[in-house]
Parts: sequence; C-alpha cells; structure tokens
Amino acid sequence: MAFQKDFLWGGATAANQLEGAWNIDGKGISCSDICTGGSHTTPKRITPELEEGTFYPSHEAIDFYHHYKEDIALFAEMGFKVYRFSIAWTRIFPTGEEEQPNEKGLQFYENVIDECLKYHIEPLVTISHYELPFHLTKKYNGWASRELIDLYVKYCKVLFTRFKGKVKYWLTFNEINSATGPFGGFLSQGILNEGTKDFMHQVDIPQLRFQGLHHQFVASAKAVKLAHEIDPNNKVGCMILFATMYPLTCDPKDVLACQEMNHVKNWFCGDVQVRGQYPGYMKRYFKENGIEIKTEKEDAETLKQGCVDFYTFSYYMSGCSTADKTKEQAEGNLIGGVSNPYLKASDWGWQIDPEGLRFTLNEIYDRYQISVMVVENGLGAYDKVEEDGSIHDTYRIEYLREHIAQMKEAVEDGVDLMGYTPWGCIDLVSASTGEMAKRYGFIYVNKYDDGTGDLSRIKKDSFNWYKKVIASNGEEL
Repeated sequence: MAFQKDFLWGGATAANQLEGAWNIDGKGISCSDICTGGSHTTPKRITPELEEGTFYPSHEAIDFYHHYKEDIALFAEMGFKVYRFSIAWTRIFPTGEEEQPNEKGLQFYENVIDECLKYHIEPLVTISHYELPFHLTKKYNGWASRELIDLYVKYCKVLFTRFKGKVKYWLTFNEINSATGPFGGFLSQGILNEGTKDFMHQVDIPQLRFQGLHHQFVASAKAVKLAHEIDPNNKVGCMILFATMYPLTCDPKDVLACQEMNHVKNWFCGDVQVRGQYPGYMKRYFKENGIEIKTEKEDAETLKQGCVDFYTFSYYMSGCSTADKTKEQAEGNLIGGVSNPYLKASDWGWQIDPEGLRFTLNEIYDRYQISVMVVENGLGAYDKVEEDGSIHDTYRIEYLREHIAQMKEAVEDGVDLMGYTPWGCIDLVSASTGEMAKRYGFIYVNKYDDGTGDLSRIKKDSFNWYKKVIASNGEEL
C-alpha cells in the first residue's frame, strides 16, 4: 500500500469563499468583501466604497456560516480525516486593531472545530487566507507596513490559546508566494495602490510587494515560535502556490530562464520559511530590479528560530519558461509562462499536468526533507445538473484520479507525503474570477453568479468516487 496508514484524506476551503454572513455577529469588512463578481473574460473589480446594486459574491457565498453542520456531515460521509479551512481575521478582530477579540467570531470557529472533532476529522487551519481586514489596507496599505507584524501575532496568540488541544495543524499564510507577482499584491497582502480598480491588472509597485513578503516572513516565524510555546503539540506549516515550470526547449537560455523563474516564483518563499534565511539567488534579483528590503537587526534571528514544521502547497497546473520574448503568454497561468504543447487545458486555460505533481513532490522533498502535504488540487469546471438532479462530473474524477495516481508514484519514490485536501471540496466562489460557475466541489451548491439559488446541496458523482478512494486509502481509483 503506497499511502501511510494514517494518511490525511480530506478537502480544503477558505472563509471568504464559502462562509457568507459578511457583516453578521460583529464581523468587519475584509479585502475580499469589496471585490465584485467577475468571470473568465471579465476581471472582478476592487471597490473601496461598496456600490449599491453591485453583486459581491463573498457577502453570501454559499452561506457555510449557517450550513456548516450539514456540510461537515457530508464531509464525514465521504470519510474525511482532515478538513482544511481558514479563519476570517475580521471575525476575530473586525478592523485588526481592537484590543479584545470578538467572542461571537471565536465561538463560531469553535463550533466548526467541535463539529469536525465529533466526526474524528482533524482541523487544518489557515490563519490568513486572502482576506486581510480592509481597515489595515486603508490605514497601513496592508503588509507594506511593518505595523502588521504585531497585529498578526496578536491575532495568532488568540487562536492558539483558544483552540489549544483542539487544533494542532496550522498554516500561517495561504499561497504566500502569490505576492511575487502583481495579482498577489491586493489578494495576499492587502496592498492597494492608487489607481487600482481591476483585480487582474493592479497598479504594481514591486518594492512594496517584496517588502510586504519580508513582513509576512517575520510574522510567520514569530507565529511558529509562539505556537510551539503555547502548545508543544502544535505543527505549523507554510503554504506555497506551486506552478511548476519547465524549460520550453533544451536551449540553455531557456533552461536558465526557467531556473530563474522557479527560483523567484516557486522556491523563494519556501526557502525562507523552511530554511530560515534568504536564499543567495534573491540578492541578484533584488539588485537587478531595484528592490531594497528594509530589515530590523533582529529579523535574521527571528527567521532562523521560526522555521516551519512541514511544507504544504497548491498544485493545479504547470507552464513553460523561455528566453524568447516573442512567445505568447499562456492563458490562465497564474505566474506567467508559455503554453506546453504536450498538455491539454481546462475551460479556464489552466494546463493539466498530473505527472508534474509527481515531479514537483520529488523536487520539494529532495530540497527540504520535511513532511509534505498537497493542500489544494482540483479542476474548476462547468457542471450540469441533469433533469433527475444528478451531476455526472466524470472530467473531475478523471483529473483527480490521475493526480492521486502520481502522488502514489511520488510516495514510491520516497516522498514523505502526509495528506491530500482537494480544493473546493464543496462548490464555492472562485478566488481569481469571483464566480460560482467555476465549480470544484464534490458537492454542488445551488447558487449562481446573478446571486440567485436556494443554496441546496447535491452530491455529484465525484462524491461517491472520492468516498471509495478514502475508504481504500487510495488503492481504488
């Protein structure tokens, strides 16, 4: 049997994409709450002042806030061993600057955690998942300011203390490396530069993004140390958006271009969070791009002392890198690159590469030699509800089957793989496009991009398929 006996099978979601209840029980406004709906062809907009009559998908999302018991029961029916979810910072500290946390927010998450534990589902909590309090954007321009470090650590301390003994797996920042590219400025760091309205085409100041990353590294390291102090059983991981890159050709110029892209986009953040120091290759990148990171003298020691316990990442696609500037960028590729002629793509232009997951797992484990977990993987697709209410999502089953098969190969290769949580185990709002039509779940939610729908839940064919996969510990695909 390839997978270890206690392999953590489950699924993943994020608060801002499924909870709804955006202004209920003391919750403050987060950056995601001011993003409109969008689509594959129309980018979502950022509106610092909420517009009357405009649809904001996160405001209701799939209303997990009022349906969590029903949804977790469905996860339990599939056999989940772990459920990865995030805590909305604005439910705990509505502006991020309050002295005392919001008890109703804490109680909600305690209820969610208790519901998981009732079914012997291990909670895996992402502390910050693309939803900074918007107040911190307005006052400090998000993570561009060092002030956010202490505010984040205060928030972490509340979580670690309140959920001691109930949650032992934590992730500090979701896809922290998304901020190595312009779209991650607002999405990940809450940096909103003057003139930015279009989510996919932000006014970009790289200096601010990379300074923001430094602040996040320090905050993450402090959180790791604090988690271990509060409860020695706590395990804290990083979370990386891994978009694997191959050289387009064997031309050495392409190979070097690919190496540089992988360094900056895929490896940099993990290198800091796992190894506890900046990698040498970034010195040249900063120099050539006019970036100067301001640090405090204690930061280097903080990073050393706050290395993560395990490594997690998302994997959806791969791309190709070339030194040839005439080549057209691939549609849908989150970190750039050109299309791979050997791969097919999803409806959103994401190139599907199961073998790339095996390659990536091997590369990560060879580099760091710590436990690894795939915490996002999945296929966003259009789902059709048949007249009898069934949903035959064979394309999703095929995608996941092929990726799990390659995970098994990686385990045979010697990778210490601890778990797998496919993304959007229940349909939710897409982070990149802000739409419901791009569905990932094993569970269909009756909610549409015009805001209509009765929020009823329907099991797709993939639901029973994944149930079998878990029951057989990955042997029956």
